[in-house]
Amino acid sequence: MRVSREQAAQNRERILDAAARLFRERGFEGIGVADLMKEAGLTHGGFYGHFCSKDDLIAQASARELTRSLTRLSHVGERASGDPLAEVADTYLSRSHRDNPGAGCVLAALGPDVSRQGPAVRHAVSGYVRSICDLLAGLVPGKSKAARRQKAIGTYATLVGAMVLARAVDDRDLSAEILEAGRAAVTR
Repeated sequence: MRVSREQAAQNRERILDAAARLFRERGFEGIGVADLMKEAGLTHGGFYGHFCSKDDLIAQASARELTRSLTRLSHVGERASGDPLAEVADTYLSRSHRDNPGAGCVLAALGPDVSRQGPAVRHAVSGYVRSICDLLAGLVPGKSKAARRQKAIGTYATLVGAMVLARAVDDRDLSAEILEAGRAAVTR
């Protein structure tokens, strides 16, 4: 049975949405194509009408979510009523973000996995890291462009690292302490 172009586009979006969430929740190797398609409400056979391979899906889902993440954090900074950097840190290092990796930052959920992916994923991540550091460079203090860039890179590394650690520990009090320490390190 043939589907319209509009329906095919909607199906593709459902696959990308499911993949992006499930990859962040389970890792790139933690979900197979058949289960992913089932989660999207589609049959396994339809996968290859949308993507060349699972690697192609990983690259496209990652690139899309990285773009969305940059847009979200950019809006947080733009809409901040007070210190934009503090607003970004509060949003990123929130308990909600910690508790919902499937809806959160690709790098906080999949950082080590990304380093083992192919060029398309690593290229998307490199572009994202450049862009998020550019965004943060406009929010951090510094006397020169180079100083702000260095502070921005350190800030982003602190945000991601604090989120990874907060998710890794099994002690909720320690996890909350890590999030708070990350916020303090970024905003002092």
